[in-house]
Amino acid sequence: MSAAAFMAFLHHLAAFTLVAALAAELALFAPPLSLTQARRLLRTDSLFGLAAGALLIVGLLRVAYFEKGPGYYWHDLYFQLKFGAFLVAGLVSVYPTLLFLGWRKALRAGNPPELSAAQAQRVRLCLGVELAAIVLILACAALMARGFGYRAAL
Repeated sequence: MSAAAFMAFLHHLAAFTLVAALAAELALFAPPLSLTQARRLLRTDSLFGLAAGALLIVGLLRVAYFEKGPGYYWHDLYFQLKFGAFLVAGLVSVYPTLLFLGWRKALRAGNPPELSAAQAQRVRLCLGVELAAIVLILACAALMARGFGYRAAL
């Protein structure tokens, strides 16, 4: 297997792991949360974060060293939209992550987290925005693969 093919495999593995973790978070987040649900959410969100970090690093390595190069990708409208959607999803994911991490003390003490209706609504909104960003990323990836969106440097 070539290095480029291996990097593509890692990129896809990280992407599918991220989507699976987000789907699990969506399924697990059903307040009021039990102790078990909260612990699973915390672990699943950690997996989501690790997958997102791997996806970003491997993706940037692919752009820089294993594919057509940054000069090509940064002139592609759909790559820019894809990258922007990834950044939006990453920024939006900060709220649930910080909230879930804030539960650690209660969870260690054996108590389920206390979650207000407003917090639950914000988490649902964040998860929905992350999911919408993934749909946009998939659409942009398909368009990029067919050469749409490329604008030669002026």
